[in-house]
Amino acid sequence: MKNQKTIQKIAKTQKILRKAKLVLTVLAVMMTALTGTVFAADPLGTINSLSDFIFSAIKAIGLILLGFGVVQIGLSLKSHDASQRANGFLTFFGGVIIAFAKDILDMIM
Repeated sequence: MKNQKTIQKIAKTQKILRKAKLVLTVLAVMMTALTGTVFAADPLGTINSLSDFIFSAIKAIGLILLGFGVVQIGLSLKSHDASQRANGFLTFFGGVIIAFAKDILDMIM
């Protein structure tokens, strides 16, 4: 009796799976058939705006590092800590380089 119920459950599950496969296949065919070609108006404009966004984010990070470097230098001058002063100057100049990375690259190219 248990075998018969188990076989019936398996058969029912297989029917459901067949229907689900059919529905998914029909949906996949419809999605493939109904797609259209999309033409961008100006692909270079999109790339340039993305580049400007990325460089503005990099510039913001550079300015944050620059400000943190100034704070480190100020604290090291107050506490007379040479290693903190060195780290402050490294952070400051790293922030300057990162903040003006786009301008530096434009000068190189």
